[in-house]
Amino acid sequence: MRIIGVDPGSVKTGVGIIDVQGNRLTHVHHAVIRTGKGDYDERLFVLYSGLSKIIADFKPESAAIEDVFVSKNVSSALKLGQARGALVAACGFHGLRVSPYSPTAVKQAVVGFGRADKDQVGHMIRMLLHPPEPCPEDAADALAVAICHAHHSPMQKMAGKK
Repeated sequence: MRIIGVDPGSVKTGVGIIDVQGNRLTHVHHAVIRTGKGDYDERLFVLYSGLSKIIADFKPESAAIEDVFVSKNVSSALKLGQARGALVAACGFHGLRVSPYSPTAVKQAVVGFGRADKDQVGHMIRMLLHPPEPCPEDAADALAVAICHAHHSPMQKMAGKK
């Protein structure tokens, strides 16, 4: 199974793709979609079209995205929610059902500790997937989302969910 993981952001969005064969995880691709700081509607389109192109190129069978968490700044949370919506829409356009995961669940699946920091996540991504080139933080987080989904997918199938 090929899984795409997405770490949403309104300026930088991480994307990671892995192949899963039994218990074996293989790095396929990682990228960061950068929107710049222009008009927000245009930035949403950059997210949608950038992810859409990656999906068309790599043809994942399953998608996972990190949930938005609310911080103290409500305006930032709303913008992040809109960015996440554009990314979910791109997945839907390509027929992918998106599974959401909390940041804590993602860190727990990859590091074994739900409060792990970005350095710990990045280290585990390097150890588990051996990406061929340096992996930016946002892309490492997206690969972690894909790994989290790989760990949860078999349980969802056994429970009768897809």
